[in-house]
Amino acid sequence: MIEAIKLFAIGILLGLANIIPGVSGGTMAIVFNVYENIIAIISFNIKKILKEWKFILPLGLGMVSGIFLFSSFLSFLLARFPIQTAVFFIALICGSLPLIRSKISKEAFVSTKLSSSLAFLIALGLMLLMFFISPNEAGQVYDQINPALFLRLTISLAVAAIAMIIPGVSGSFLMMVLGIYATVIASISHMRIPLLIPIALGVILGLLSGAGLVRFLLAKAKTQTYAAILALVIMSIPLLFPLNAIKAFLQSATQLSVLVLIVSSLLVFVLGFCLSFFTSREKN
Repeated sequence: MIEAIKLFAIGILLGLANIIPGVSGGTMAIVFNVYENIIAIISFNIKKILKEWKFILPLGLGMVSGIFLFSSFLSFLLARFPIQTAVFFIALICGSLPLIRSKISKEAFVSTKLSSSLAFLIALGLMLLMFFISPNEAGQVYDQINPALFLRLTISLAVAAIAMIIPGVSGSFLMMVLGIYATVIASISHMRIPLLIPIALGVILGLLSGAGLVRFLLAKAKTQTYAAILALVIMSIPLLFPLNAIKAFLQSATQLSVLVLIVSSLLVFVLGFCLSFFTSREKN
């Protein structure tokens, strides 16, 4: 029962992570040490899915709850406390770094030093490119489906879903780049079924193809894959840093408000770090 409650709570955070531009659902799965479990389960193998129902059900219900029930609360936090909210997610990532590092054994790294280092540097370079990508505005909100929009949503969501699986890469950020973020969020908020059909289809296709690729990489080159994941996760921290929010805050800040911000951010960081660190350690 306790494990189910914990998985439900993790699912909520995974669901929320997937709708925040800049936050990676794959990173949050790494943070709570459920990444490989999720990748292994996402497949066409119905028997395998049914066998893992005790893991899938609470996690899946949590993700759905995070997306549909807690998105309004998250919007409130991002509007009222953008800096502390960003600090919380940064702390979650920082707390998971020891876990990710432990996935790369010294013996395996020595035997794959060149390829693992190359994988780390390539992933680092890809994340650096993210700093120079300015997404479009959230995009026009479409409320009527047509064949062209159906195809666009399906393909775009498939690409975004693959991105969601990759730690450090934000599927929501990619949706903003593709100009469909506003339509997706509005369709979910207002339950526009005709638009939700291609959205769901794209997500399913993307998850299945993306998970298959990651499974292959983990099976054939686990050390190199985790070296790349480590780079992706580390570089997601500066991407999440709330620089613009801090600049806006300082324009009208008083000494007392700055002190309150520092103390509250430190408390939030400690909370997020401990939550991530000890939750992931328990599953080892």
